[in-house]
Amino acid sequence: MLKQILIKLPRKLQKSDLLDSSGSDSGNHTSNSGNGVQCANIGNSISSRLSVVKRVSSAVFPASIMVGVEAVEPYLSFTDVSSLQKQSLFISKLNLCCEVSDFSDPDKTSAEQDLKHQTLIELVDFVSTGSAKFNEPAIAVMCKMCAVNLFRVFPPKYGSNSISGEVEDEEPMFDPSWSNLQLVYDLLLGFITYSSLDAKVAKKYVDHSFISRLLDLFDSEDPRERDCLKTILHRIYGKLMVHRPFVRKAVSNIIYRFVFETERHNGIAELLEIFGSIISGFAVPLKEEHKMFLWKSLIPLHKPKLVGVYHQQLTFCVVQFIDKDPKLADSVIKGLLKYWPVTNSQKELMFISELEEVLEMTSMAEFLKIMVPLFRRIAFCLNSSHYQVAERTHLLWNNEHILNLVTHNRQVIFPLIFPALERNSENHWNQAVLNLTQSIKKMLCEMDEELVLACRQKMEEEISQSSEATEKRKLIWERLETAANVIPSAACPVAC
Repeated sequence: MLKQILIKLPRKLQKSDLLDSSGSDSGNHTSNSGNGVQCANIGNSISSRLSVVKRVSSAVFPASIMVGVEAVEPYLSFTDVSSLQKQSLFISKLNLCCEVSDFSDPDKTSAEQDLKHQTLIELVDFVSTGSAKFNEPAIAVMCKMCAVNLFRVFPPKYGSNSISGEVEDEEPMFDPSWSNLQLVYDLLLGFITYSSLDAKVAKKYVDHSFISRLLDLFDSEDPRERDCLKTILHRIYGKLMVHRPFVRKAVSNIIYRFVFETERHNGIAELLEIFGSIISGFAVPLKEEHKMFLWKSLIPLHKPKLVGVYHQQLTFCVVQFIDKDPKLADSVIKGLLKYWPVTNSQKELMFISELEEVLEMTSMAEFLKIMVPLFRRIAFCLNSSHYQVAERTHLLWNNEHILNLVTHNRQVIFPLIFPALERNSENHWNQAVLNLTQSIKKMLCEMDEELVLACRQKMEEEISQSSEATEKRKLIWERLETAANVIPSAACPVAC
């Protein structure tokens, strides 16, 4: 009796499965649902025709979106199934790619890795044709597949990067699993840029946690991965507008950690490149939040030793801000003076180049606020013993806008820079710098000869006063020494 019951149980389960399949296949067979024999025949025909259909695991999709979702065997090709089954096959292939392959051993190439690689290629081609439908189940499994394959923790970096500023000369590290990672990034980019993607549904899965972990990947040592991330994050920022404030805040936090804690991060240049485009799209007048990003994130980025790695992108971001609001030039120049390098000549050359770009966009009103501290610093640079720094500073006078600012404020600026030019003429060792100094002095004389003569006279007076003060100090010390020598030794209260 028990044996007969056990034999009958699988048949009932199979019949229920067939009924489920027939109910979800097509509305053409619903009219025969009242006849049990016809229903069984229809179920058998569907089972023979779609023998590869199976239920998707609830581990991939939440129960709320699992209703009616079926997946085709993932080993089939998209050309081997009907158009109705392609979406199910698409989801099945995404589910198959949730298995992570180990590429740590280059000699280890398994059949599973080859299958996954081929499946990823098929998925990229399928999405690029526009045949995929990103409904909620597809979005969920797509985000899970990307998270499983992409999100990982990088090993800690020791030693080299924090000491040397010549990081550009080091050989980049290439990820051995890049062949698969690139395909996953291509899929993610195709998903984000898909024309029919519903942003309201996508933002539920591409959430703050997803974006935060995506930003962590910018620390990858592989430049190819950072380039892919740059494009994808920019697309996410443009597509999912609700996440824009979070992206800006998260990037600010990365910059804070880099500047004030670690001074180690591989992706600052790429993040700044993204923000260069974002800043150019800011509405005018600028929000206070955006100005705070300039003051608290971008300007402090001038501090680290490795500024040369991302200085070009940083300068572009700063210039974009001034283009949006010229009144910010004053704050930017003050920031440059605050973090001005003293012992790093290569970094100083970068600052002078950035200063020239900023001054080109500075109005007369903003220039008046900072010209005194600015030209005190420029005077030091004119006297730099590093000939490239001195030479680059002299070349500022070739910029017409800067020369115009100097001309209109020469009563204040000439007395600040003329002593530096005189010291160069007398003491500098480099002939090219000496020639540039003579050219600038000649230019100043042509601009206002009387003011130059007054500056020279004032300088001579200051030198004379300084010499007199030196002589007075020398005499005072001599008198003190003489007075100390004539004191009798017996009067000394300290026993020798």
